[in-house]
Amino acid sequence: MSDGSVVQPLTLAWVSRHLEVGERIVKAEALHGGISAEMRRLTIGRRDGGTRDLVLRTFVNMEHAEDWLNREAGALTLLAGTGVPAPGLVAVDPTAAHCEYPSLLMTHLAGRTVLADEGLETRVPLLARQLVAIHAFRPAERPREYVTRTTADTVVTPKGADAAVWAAAIDVIRKPAPRYEGRFLHRDFQPGNVLFDVPPPGSAGPRITGVVDWAATSWGPADLDVAHCSTNLALLHGPAWGLRFAEAYEEAGGVLAAAASERLYWRVRDGLAFSEEVQLVAQPWREAGRTELTTRAVEERLDAYVTGLMDALG
Repeated sequence: MSDGSVVQPLTLAWVSRHLEVGERIVKAEALHGGISAEMRRLTIGRRDGGTRDLVLRTFVNMEHAEDWLNREAGALTLLAGTGVPAPGLVAVDPTAAHCEYPSLLMTHLAGRTVLADEGLETRVPLLARQLVAIHAFRPAERPREYVTRTTADTVVTPKGADAAVWAAAIDVIRKPAPRYEGRFLHRDFQPGNVLFDVPPPGSAGPRITGVVDWAATSWGPADLDVAHCSTNLALLHGPAWGLRFAEAYEEAGGVLAAAASERLYWRVRDGLAFSEEVQLVAQPWREAGRTELTTRAVEERLDAYVTGLMDALG
């Protein structure tokens, strides 16, 4: 699987069985940016001579692949026809019964991820409005309850950070989770999973064309999704943008926890979770062109963001 453009034979046959009569795969192209899965765009030749694109998501040597793919397939099925711009499910093989590895085939959405600082002040309100719309969705069947993997004992305090500030932040998540009103959560809503149609200069502003990667869909507090996007914005674009996103969410009509202590809990919990995987998070950003986001640079932003949260809400 070293060549990202090569689709393995069993998987190729499986995909072909889910195409329309007379269609065939004419090209496969690796898509970059994913951490846990291999992504490929498949160009499908149609009977009329035209083409369409599909996306193949493959988990290679990935623990819990069956669970992740079942969750994503379920989410895409629930979201069909809701107005939330998610891919359409074509087929799923969560146990690799037909493919070399667990795989999911879905429709391709137009647009691209935008990770540059330029134009961020325009995109942040769009991100906030899209997240409010996701949280407004009331599914016929609830996804499973959210989970958090970070504990007070697994947090990694960045080198050079103020030990007292981080100790206080860690103490925040030693407390029980606040009560909350459940919402439909994306659970990994952040700029790397949002597609934009970026128009040429002089025309109307950008618009969101898609939200992808629904494998962690959960039921839980809106604060958790807001916290996750906030941390990503802080690390990608600077701590001030992480602090700004919750305001943008409320300006868009979203409702967060009423008490500052509850807001602090969710936002600190997500920020501290990143302390354990800074290197893993930063690498795809560098591959996407943000070469200045070294592991050390991202650690420093995380430290500044957590400190900012403790100052603002602590």
